[in-house]
Amino acid sequence: MQEYFEIGQIVNTFGVKGELKVVPYTDDIERFEELNSIYVVKNKQLIEYEIEQIKYHKNMIILKLKNVNDMNTAEKLKGCYIRIHRKDARELPEGTYFIADIIGSQVITDDGKILGIVDDIYNTGAKDIFVVKDEMGKQILLPHIEEVILNIDVEKQIVTVHLLEGLV
Repeated sequence: MQEYFEIGQIVNTFGVKGELKVVPYTDDIERFEELNSIYVVKNKQLIEYEIEQIKYHKNMIILKLKNVNDMNTAEKLKGCYIRIHRKDARELPEGTYFIADIIGSQVITDDGKILGIVDDIYNTGAKDIFVVKDEMGKQILLPHIEEVILNIDVEKQIVTVHLLEGLV
């Protein structure tokens, strides 16, 4: 299982005091307030930063990190992704999973046919859509509804599905 989760990306600086404008990748942007520190991915390395302050601006987060005190230092973090350790993630309700734990899972039908691998999951507003890629690269889109997604086994990395008529 993935040890770190990506929760946002630093897209710009904000002001002259080293604040960072962050696009959140989480459903609840106020989630950042529960964190004391974050990891910034820079040059393929995780660098831990303590959070000093959090503000909100137009569905974005304005983040002030300790030891990032001017625009020049903040500019060097532009484009970097923000991660948290799995231990800092919120407890999920039963029957829900982190997307990172499902991506890469093998998808099989209830009659044993292998469809491919979960390549992505995106939210349409109503339901999540599982993007399944077969070995030829062809995509199958499956809605996350009870009639289609029968079982998700995160440990074995297997998603069992039932194909309704017209899905494939």
